[in-house]
Amino acid sequence: MSTSVFRRNSCRGASCHRRRSSSCFPPGAQAENFSVSLNQPIVSIALRFFLAIDLWLSKRLGVCSCEEAAWGSIRPLVRLVELSGHVAPWLCGAVYTLLRVETAEEQEIMLNLTLALLLDLMMVRLLKKLVRRRMPVQNRSDILSTFFVEKYSFPSGHATRAALCARFLMAQLVDTDSMRVLVLGWASLVSLSRLLLARHYVTDVGFGLAMGYCQYGLVERLWVSWDCLQDILLLKVRERFTRAYSELWTEDWAL
Repeated sequence: MSTSVFRRNSCRGASCHRRRSSSCFPPGAQAENFSVSLNQPIVSIALRFFLAIDLWLSKRLGVCSCEEAAWGSIRPLVRLVELSGHVAPWLCGAVYTLLRVETAEEQEIMLNLTLALLLDLMMVRLLKKLVRRRMPVQNRSDILSTFFVEKYSFPSGHATRAALCARFLMAQLVDTDSMRVLVLGWASLVSLSRLLLARHYVTDVGFGLAMGYCQYGLVERLWVSWDCLQDILLLKVRERFTRAYSELWTEDWAL
């Protein structure tokens, strides 16, 4: 009798563990296959081993991937942190501030922040289309990432944006150590939220942070001054006026 009770309890525990571990996965989802054959080149074996570690670590960190997960109770708070790194509030805030500020120096900073956000958005979209790495299995049934549907995960746009904005703010606007700590803490929390919610793999976030850090160097090299922008706009207006005047002069001569 004790043997039957033990078997019943062990089967119940196994089924409960199986139900708990698979509760965050969509129906029909399968884990990534990283089987290794010794006939493959050493580079391919090392890459598969590295990706297997990346997958294992990402699964361990995805403790807020669903309400039934280990830390599912704080999932709304983590999603709020995720929202703070989304492109929509940053881009709208930068454009609004650009239209509201009065000094030329502030307008120049906000103009370059807006251009930096647009550059980051285009580069991330391009890389995602080129790499086409599918997002983690846990989120393929929850693909509404804050505002719009995400299909690919490499690199993490939130991570690139967090690193880019953090470096931009510390270089242009933040001038105290306490604010620098807050900015760095915010960027770290936004990047960590992508792993806790199982939105991305660890390599997606790591590469995104490095990419965003380097993007500011590109923005600094291509910095657009307010006077330069005014000269460009004035040149465009002058070209259009000259073209319109020449066309009008040609029509008069034809008549």
